[in-house]
Amino acid sequence: MQDLINKLLSALGEDPNREGLVRTPLRVEKSLQFLTSGYSADVDAVLNGALFTVDYSEMVIVKDIDFYSLCEHHLLPFFGKCHIAYIPRKQVIGLSKLPRLVEVFSRRLQIQERMTNQIAETIKTKINPLGVAVVVEGTHLCMSMRGVQKQNSFAVTSAMLGAFRDHARTRMEFLELINSRTGISISSSERSSLVCVDD
Repeated sequence: MQDLINKLLSALGEDPNREGLVRTPLRVEKSLQFLTSGYSADVDAVLNGALFTVDYSEMVIVKDIDFYSLCEHHLLPFFGKCHIAYIPRKQVIGLSKLPRLVEVFSRRLQIQERMTNQIAETIKTKINPLGVAVVVEGTHLCMSMRGVQKQNSFAVTSAMLGAFRDHARTRMEFLELINSRTGISISSSERSSLVCVDD
């Protein structure tokens, strides 16, 4: 990888041997290995048996989970917040495991739509809940640094499975709860324009 980065620097018109760039290939290699560490992550090892049988059938929400990822189209960062809810059928997941699950799928070359769906589908597969909802808000540097160069735009994607897809009231309750105490207001027209990734 370091040889490739050296060639890339040369192709960009730089001198890979100048003082400021001598160790850049090593740094970039380590950085990319960390930023794509989700490929080698084992979801079962991440959850580490933190699945518990509980007599609880109300909504569980973990919101404002920070994530950082790399756009697979330009290898530029996109980052933001992820909000997760599910309604248990028999089991719940340890709360700290949901941010770890987000990290597994964000630490890859990604598109936001796929990442949103992967998080929701994994929760559905692991605990078979009555429903799963995932909303991701992302700022994409491929839009703000290049291309259209719109610095204040962000993308919102959602995956609504089970009860969240079938019941509008349940879905609206989730959207209202993730917006409380955040200062973010999503109007009914904006809610209807969410990119929804369904089963």
